[in-house]
Amino acid sequence: MTSPLAPATLFPDLGDPARGVARWTVEIVESRPHDPAAFTQGLETSDGIIYESTGLFGRSSLRTVDGASGEVTARADLDAGLFGEGLTIVNDRIIQLTWLSGRALVYDRATLDLLFEHSYQGEGWGLCALDAGSNESLPGRVLVMSDGSDRLTFRDPVTFEALSAVAVTATGYEGRLDHLNELECVEGLVIANVWQTDRLLVIDPFSGAVAAVIDASPLLDDVLEHADASSIDVLNGVALHEDAGILWMTGKLWPKLYAVRVVEASR
Repeated sequence: MTSPLAPATLFPDLGDPARGVARWTVEIVESRPHDPAAFTQGLETSDGIIYESTGLFGRSSLRTVDGASGEVTARADLDAGLFGEGLTIVNDRIIQLTWLSGRALVYDRATLDLLFEHSYQGEGWGLCALDAGSNESLPGRVLVMSDGSDRLTFRDPVTFEALSAVAVTATGYEGRLDHLNELECVEGLVIANVWQTDRLLVIDPFSGAVAAVIDASPLLDDVLEHADASSIDVLNGVALHEDAGILWMTGKLWPKLYAVRVVEASR
């Protein structure tokens, strides 16, 4: 019988779950320019296009970005009273969360035209689309949403109705794993940035168990060679790269977008 935490092509071998949470880090494959004024809240890729959500009141946007040059190729600005957060793609539409407004904005993927909105309770932080497979309690495809707490909420991708939720826990850790932020659903797992840290959690979404922790501090070390610490904010933004086994990562107000490979951390 295959474990839901079985090794996948993006990730190193998880090893024996009985030994606790796996420890991974990142190797930089390459870096590309990134708009240093972009307060990155969400990152997504599809068909070779990078989609980015940026935050801050009066500066929030949805944009498409050329991965080679870092150039913003299209942009839709949010109303000044909205603070953009995470985003994901569902077929020909983009869904973008807002922080405090309880509004999920739905756009035409090709034009970035705003089509309609969904409403929700609480804060909006991260969002990704997950293939739930044969999970009996959920439909085949769901959205996974974070709200800054230790919980992930499953939502219907069409109606945005909340279906269920799970608390994230880690073996050997007794505290709450709060501040789950930007999300990426990949290979049946959820990668979650942890706000105000340079770590990401790799989570089994159905049990809530943390399978691995990714130490992304090599990115912070590198970006500080290109920017003053006072001019950048925290790590945030994770998305699948168009090349197999690689992720895009960046941060709020970072001048670099990184292509990285996840590898085992040295003991």
